[in-house]
Amino acid sequence: MRITSTSCICPVLVCLCFVQRCYGAAHHGSIKVTRNQTKHVEGETEVHHRPKRGWVWNQFFVLEEHMGPDPQYVGKLHSNSDKGDGSVKYILTGEGAGTIFIIDDTTGDIHSTKSLDREQKTHYVLHAQAIDRRTNKPLEPESEFIIKVQDINDNAPKFTDGPYIVTVPEMSEMGTSVLQVTATDADDPTYGNSARVVYSILQGQPYFSVDPKTGVIRTALHNMDREAREHYSVVIQAKDMAGQVGGLSGSTTVNITLTDVNDNPPRFPQKHYQLYVPESAQVGSAVGKIKANDADIGSNADMKYTIINGDGSGVFSISTDKETREGILSLKKPLNYEKKKSYTLNIEGANTHLDFRFSHLGPFKDVTMLKIIVGDVDEPPLFTMPSYVMEVYENAKIGTPVGTVTAQDPDTANSLVRYFIDHNTEEDRYFTIDASTGTIKTAKIFDREETPWYNITVAASEIDNPGLVSHVPVGVRILDVNDNPPELAREYDVVVCENAKPEPFQNQSVIQTITATDKDNSANGARFHFSLDEGLSLNPNFTLRDNEDNTASILTRRRRYSRTTQEIYYLPVLISDGGVPPLSSSSTLTIRVCACERDGRVRTCHAEAFLSSAGLSTGALIAILLCVVILLAIVVLFITLRRSKKEPLIISEEDVRENVVTYDDEGGGEEDTEAFDITALRNPSAAEELKYRRDVRPEVRLVPRHHPSSSLDSIDVQEFIKQRLVEADLDPSVPPYDSLQTYAYEGHRSEAGSISSLDSATTHSDQDYNYLGDWGPEFKKLAELYGEIESERTT
Repeated sequence: MRITSTSCICPVLVCLCFVQRCYGAAHHGSIKVTRNQTKHVEGETEVHHRPKRGWVWNQFFVLEEHMGPDPQYVGKLHSNSDKGDGSVKYILTGEGAGTIFIIDDTTGDIHSTKSLDREQKTHYVLHAQAIDRRTNKPLEPESEFIIKVQDINDNAPKFTDGPYIVTVPEMSEMGTSVLQVTATDADDPTYGNSARVVYSILQGQPYFSVDPKTGVIRTALHNMDREAREHYSVVIQAKDMAGQVGGLSGSTTVNITLTDVNDNPPRFPQKHYQLYVPESAQVGSAVGKIKANDADIGSNADMKYTIINGDGSGVFSISTDKETREGILSLKKPLNYEKKKSYTLNIEGANTHLDFRFSHLGPFKDVTMLKIIVGDVDEPPLFTMPSYVMEVYENAKIGTPVGTVTAQDPDTANSLVRYFIDHNTEEDRYFTIDASTGTIKTAKIFDREETPWYNITVAASEIDNPGLVSHVPVGVRILDVNDNPPELAREYDVVVCENAKPEPFQNQSVIQTITATDKDNSANGARFHFSLDEGLSLNPNFTLRDNEDNTASILTRRRRYSRTTQEIYYLPVLISDGGVPPLSSSSTLTIRVCACERDGRVRTCHAEAFLSSAGLSTGALIAILLCVVILLAIVVLFITLRRSKKEPLIISEEDVRENVVTYDDEGGGEEDTEAFDITALRNPSAAEELKYRRDVRPEVRLVPRHHPSSSLDSIDVQEFIKQRLVEADLDPSVPPYDSLQTYAYEGHRSEAGSISSLDSATTHSDQDYNYLGDWGPEFKKLAELYGEIESERTT
């Protein structure tokens, strides 16, 4: 099949088409004509005849953006088998077949029905085949070919990142690079000049320039000053077709801002300033502001203010406000109009961040003179001291002078001063002050051991102007007087072992070391003296030794002690201090004798010592005893309830419900003859007349003893039980619930008599127990017991 195309229009394209066709004939033989002739002869196989191969061109071109009214002709398909009689049918398949590209199935002409855009799709792959119109059989194999979309200049250059915002330092040299812009063209860069872009500047001259090939923007002037102009708007154009006439173009805006550098020194607007400050201004307060102007911004305008000279440099100080860049003038010392009425200061303002490239524009600092006028103000009285500390002895009488405060009017008028105490706290009510002299006196009797220090506030005001008040703190220290005797530091539990061993080479051993305390201060109680009461006789058991370090040792004077002889000893101790006058007190030590181990550990003492050694406090002992009492009360209550009368099984005769009452009360033993009459168990005939309810405790009756007789032999136990059963069924007083009545019969009395003790309480024994008294003291109690029993029986 041969494919022809008419897209090669100009001579150059014709040559290219010719070369391509020749090249395709040599290397791209993808379309062939195959004619299959088959003879169906019986007994012979099919014979395939291969026709001559036809090599044709397999690529078409179509222009993009075709706007004509008729479909655009693309090319023609032709098969070697086509004789022009219309027997060959051409079929086109693949990308865009039937929608974009159509084919005349008789002539093989291919047309494009739509306008194509190369930027969306550059080529289409299709397949062509020639078939027999009558038999619909292929005349040759399917062939593949390509239709390429040929580019035209239909896309203008575009700046994808614009608009741009960029900065460049002011005062930069000419030619300083600012930014590189890039425009893109969607046309085919390999075909013509459609995608060849050049750059130019439309707005922003003469300050900036652009490289036509690279798009680099540069400064075009020397020393561009931010303070003169800060913002620039530059418009850059990109044009294709190498900038020729007819080329398409696009533009973008570049906003350029000049950044600041320190090229402007600070300047004070005036060379002389004057400031009024009243003498009542507080120390540390701001009294004025001053500012030097700087055309720069940011850190390039940062400034530092200093006082370089002047007679007020020691009275005033200056600091810099970083936000407003102002100099804040503050007061270092109090002003006094009567002493000095004015001050002069030389103030310097200098940049802190210097750029040495612009040092020739300096110096980057400026100086101005400030005159300060001190204003006269009526001031409150001034105390001679900023605070006072006074002393008074404890126990001093009310009205005792403590000290005096003094204040004066600092003004020239020198008005009289009145004193008073601010009663803001309770402590201020413990003192009084003379309004004229300022003498402070006591208003109560003080105890140093209760409160050793008092703080009060004294105020002073002018008599002519009471509204002007000044205050001063006054501290009053209460001095100590030796008014508290020393006493033992704590309660001592002194223990001495029964086998106390004396110290080596001595007959005494230390069993306790005691110390003392004194509520007075060290001047009146630092040294303590310990001794035994001299008014008492010499203690033969213990003695005391003063260690001369505010402690004393208790020593034994014996080798052995015995708890059985004496368990507790009392030792009076006399303690005196070194105050003036000296005070003393007497305390008594309790010494307990205990049994100890070999290493000196206490093994046991009396109950109090044992509990103390166990670490039990009085509260714990009371709690333990209370628990024991509660437990005993519970036990007694339980026993009392057990012995109380049992409740009947049936609470009410009207209760007709079935009830199974279970109880496991233990009987009273062999001596309990009142709970149940067991005569019926021994002798059924004796219980003939006893008809008691089984659910109610029977009344106690005295039943005479029945001796066995011959009538017992005639009683049938089985008949007796049946009789009882009938009586129970016919008894109208029996409650309507199940009741179990059990009867047992021991049998006849044996000839040997009963060995049970059940009958011992009702029979008399012939036994004589008087012989137990002859058995000696070991059986004395038994003889007395049986003798009492015998006497009771006799009685």
